[in-house]
Amino acid sequence: QAHVAESGGGSVQAGGSLRLSCAASEYIGGLHCMRWFRQASGKGREGVATIFAGSGHTYYADSVKGRFYLSLDSAKNTAYLKMNSLKPEDAGMYYCALRALQPTETMCPQSQSEYTYWGQGTQVTVSS
Repeated sequence: QAHVAESGGGSVQAGGSLRLSCAASEYIGGLHCMRWFRQASGKGREGVATIFAGSGHTYYADSVKGRFYLSLDSAKNTAYLKMNSLKPEDAGMYYCALRALQPTETMCPQSQSEYTYWGQGTQVTVSS
């Protein structure tokens, strides 16, 4: 059973940057999807960014496009979410989740219910 663990959260001022890491306990490649979600206080969990390990294709929520960048270092089994130009509305608990697609699937799912392995989260605070 795979495990994932997030790190890199912290407190920054608006306009600042953070880089979150998601380390997996097994090789990430081929049919793996890794997706970042976030949950602000009192709100539901929303998807932020996804990477399909096999192709390296990334997908971003409209709210973070052009500011957040997701990359994968397969040699380290680690994904990195670089967050630039942070806004107070970016604050929340950030989670990474991992799923292995079936051979017949062609896209990473968006729904959190489709992801098998989750980390404990890392907190991001953005002050105005």
